[in-house]
Amino acid sequence: MTQYNTNVLQAYGWNEYWSESRKISAVGFEAAAPARVIAQYSHSYKVMTDTGERSAVVSGRFEFQASGKGDYPAVGDWVIADMLNEEPARAIIQAVLPRRSAMVRKVAGSVQEEQIIGANVDFLFITFALNGDFNVRKIERYLVAAWESGATPIVLLTKSDLCDDPDRYLREAEEAAPGVPIHIVSALENQGGEALREYLSPGKTIAVTGSSGVGKSTLLNWLAEDELQHTSGIRESDARGRHTTTHRELFLLPGGALMMDTPGMRELQLWEAQEGWQHAFSEIEELATQCRYRDCKHEAEAGCAIQAALQSGELDSGRYGNYKKTERELARIARKETNAIRQRSKKAASSKTSKSKRSVKTSVANWEE
Repeated sequence: MTQYNTNVLQAYGWNEYWSESRKISAVGFEAAAPARVIAQYSHSYKVMTDTGERSAVVSGRFEFQASGKGDYPAVGDWVIADMLNEEPARAIIQAVLPRRSAMVRKVAGSVQEEQIIGANVDFLFITFALNGDFNVRKIERYLVAAWESGATPIVLLTKSDLCDDPDRYLREAEEAAPGVPIHIVSALENQGGEALREYLSPGKTIAVTGSSGVGKSTLLNWLAEDELQHTSGIRESDARGRHTTTHRELFLLPGGALMMDTPGMRELQLWEAQEGWQHAFSEIEELATQCRYRDCKHEAEAGCAIQAALQSGELDSGRYGNYKKTERELARIARKETNAIRQRSKKAASSKTSKSKRSVKTSVANWEE
């Protein structure tokens, strides 16, 4: 296996785990070198190698073998790439090392396909501005995706300088995110930064997600103590922000942590997230185990613990409604994905049959000759 300088790679999170993963997963590419994807564009990437930054694309073989968008590299991925010596600033990505975590959402539109927002993330900062952007149902939705990803979610309530009573929002957020650390911050007034330092250890990767205009790029610049990303204002009349960040990118902070900035999302379309849903609403799942009947529908059955909790006020009706709504959404996604798999299988079988028939015809024609 080719030797390489690990000093730069270690600064970007390379460690013994990834070294072992490379030995197992990069069979056939022993001469290629590891690199981390630090930016993602429409059809290309920027990767950090042991010799510095390079632009990169996937190989033709990779593209041919990829079954969908989720197989392609994402920001935060560790990849194996061929370095083009004749073109020092370029690389060809041959393989992606198995991800330890992945923030996933459904692609926009009617297509049933996943999109990786960020990979190998340790902490996910879910940001909500303390203005019209704040919505407890949105917090619950983001937490479903966060818990499913494998990263540890942290809720940040930003722009506290615009709010007269941030503690009220904090209490609402705590009810929507039981057990999840929640921090009130203001980059403008330099408030709350110290509480975030515990997550910024060297080699740790933090992704920042949320709607447009909640202050993700401002948060990055604040923690980096540098103008790494351009920022713009927000229309306070409707709390809508502009998409300042147009692509995903990973930045190395002065203390050694890595922070990923992502474009704002008008809506987070969930993908397969059964475990994340159960974790995000764990207290409801626990209540369900206390019902008198195992097949309780939680409607009008005697001894229903959930209905009792709703009537006593122990369980918020809005939270339970979102729990049921998300359950239906995930079931619908699962049905559509099953149908999509069937369609792909039929198409593959039909293609195989057609090729077989063409092969038989060719063989017969050759025999007749």
